[in-house]
Amino acid sequence: MPDLTQTEPTRAGLPVLDGISVIHTLGPAGTNLEMAAHHWFTCRGRRPDVRLHPTLESAVPGLSGDGHEALLACAVYPELHYLVFQNLGRLAMVDSFILPTYDMVFATRADEAEVATVVSHPAPQTLARRVSPQAALRLVTSNSQAARECASGAADGCVTTSKAAADAGLAVRRNFGPVPMVYTLHVAGGVAAAAGQGPAG
Repeated sequence: MPDLTQTEPTRAGLPVLDGISVIHTLGPAGTNLEMAAHHWFTCRGRRPDVRLHPTLESAVPGLSGDGHEALLACAVYPELHYLVFQNLGRLAMVDSFILPTYDMVFATRADEAEVATVVSHPAPQTLARRVSPQAALRLVTSNSQAARECASGAADGCVTTSKAAADAGLAVRRNFGPVPMVYTLHVAGGVAAAAGQGPAG
């Protein structure tokens, strides 16, 4: 049986969370995960060092193994279970927290009159169907990427965050509000090997 009395993983006698100085997560700028990474550092009174990647999977190979780099994911990230179990012994989940997302919105370019194509990250794609059920839907790697593609003319509309929509100069057509979200923090290195990777139910 694993020892459940220890409330925080340790590495070399120190709490693992104290050693984290870099968080890698999903980009480009304007994602909910980027916001949550900054929040994690701010709550601990530390200067944020947040590095963005096209996907969470693409961030994993570059993580250092000395315990100072972590990966921030969220409960609705597609294939999170695969990310966890594919990296047993390399990554260990060491923290989680609940934080509202940015407002999730449906947006278009300001002059867009007809929405025939919509882009969305896989997680919130059902919101696109609620607003524009007849539109052709294409999936992209993040909410921010959806906003950028819509702004470039690659699609007529997008599901994205309020920040990404504003940054891209898009017009919000429907605001779904914030979503309470669970975020998970995964550390690379020795703590993962020592975390007791036993069977999961």
